[in-house]
Amino acid sequence: MKLPLHIARRYLFGKKKHNVINLISGISMLGVGIGAMALVIVLSAFNGLEDLVESLYSTFDPDIKITAKKGKTFHQDSINYGQILNIDGVQSGSRVLEETALLKNADFQAFAKLKGVDTSFVTMSNLSEAVVYGSDQLYSKKGTPNMVMGYILMQNLHVQVEGFPRPLNVYAANRKAKSVGIGNTNAFKIRQISPTGVFSINADFDSEYALAPLSFAQNLLNYENRISAIEIRAIEGQNLKQLKGEIEQFVGSDYEVETRFQLNDILYKTNNTEKWVTFMILSFILVIATFNIIGSLTMLIIDKEDDILILKSMGADTSLMQKIFFTEGFLISVIGGGAGILLGLIVSFLQMQFGLLKVQGMLVDAYPIKIELLDILAIMGIVGVIGAISAYIPTRVLISRYAKAGSSEE
Repeated sequence: MKLPLHIARRYLFGKKKHNVINLISGISMLGVGIGAMALVIVLSAFNGLEDLVESLYSTFDPDIKITAKKGKTFHQDSINYGQILNIDGVQSGSRVLEETALLKNADFQAFAKLKGVDTSFVTMSNLSEAVVYGSDQLYSKKGTPNMVMGYILMQNLHVQVEGFPRPLNVYAANRKAKSVGIGNTNAFKIRQISPTGVFSINADFDSEYALAPLSFAQNLLNYENRISAIEIRAIEGQNLKQLKGEIEQFVGSDYEVETRFQLNDILYKTNNTEKWVTFMILSFILVIATFNIIGSLTMLIIDKEDDILILKSMGADTSLMQKIFFTEGFLISVIGGGAGILLGLIVSFLQMQFGLLKVQGMLVDAYPIKIELLDILAIMGIVGVIGAISAYIPTRVLISRYAKAGSSEE
């Protein structure tokens, strides 16, 4: 194997009779390098976006959510909440009750998803990091309930959370009312609550959600001691599928257990599909770039016709000559691809460290980047496979022809 590599290296870096062969070889390396670099940068950008989306949704969406398969709510004591928190891999949890309610501030009103949570929710969800105005505390020092709402919802209601905020009126359908009608004053249940905090996560959450203490939501909605879900935060690095299986065995078949990825199934699948579709498109461009390798190898073999005949007269068989030119083509692909991957990693690292490419209108100042080892291995694999195929085709065909031509002359 050393002899084919030695000769191939001399052919690659040595002077040819025709300078155009050197030019085409250089173009081949450049094409493969640009393709590989683009793959590294684009896939890392997709990873960065996925991480950004995941971090945004993780503030509100738990790692694992337990809901009833039948009905909207279940009794909060029907599942041993304390034992769930003691399961290996569970960091914290919160019992929640979520329902649509009408919020009214003077002449301004808006429908919102009222989410009643217990006191552990604030710590579990890292809500404090998303609060832009006011406080994340769901109870005042006097023990009265407070509300923390989304930024867009706050604007729609013209709410003031600092100083002495005006209490909001919260309306919900009265489940215990005997009849529902326009003239029935008992059709809605009304409670007041002080808005003391505003969070900003993304447009979906900011325009829809309002957080309040669980007891407040249960009282308003006439769901005494009932909840709609148990939300769980897993220990960092915990395998969510494995933890989900353990929780499913514990709660039984009457409850639905879903991971964060299942709760936002379409979102994660769409991002993942776009990523690998882009990978296939750029890989196809890489295939087109390797056609230059076929051209440069073909011209090199023609240029080295005398060398082939000399090697054959010295006893070299067809297999050895094929290995020489195959190695030549493979080197072009590997060197170009390796340089492209390295350059792509450098550009990605620079973006991660210094944020060279800025963005406007997003929650981050610079375009997010995250390098995944699996992606780099996949790029190295595709470069190697395409390079091997592009080197094999002309080598196999042309060297076989020269071998047959040499035998017929004899």
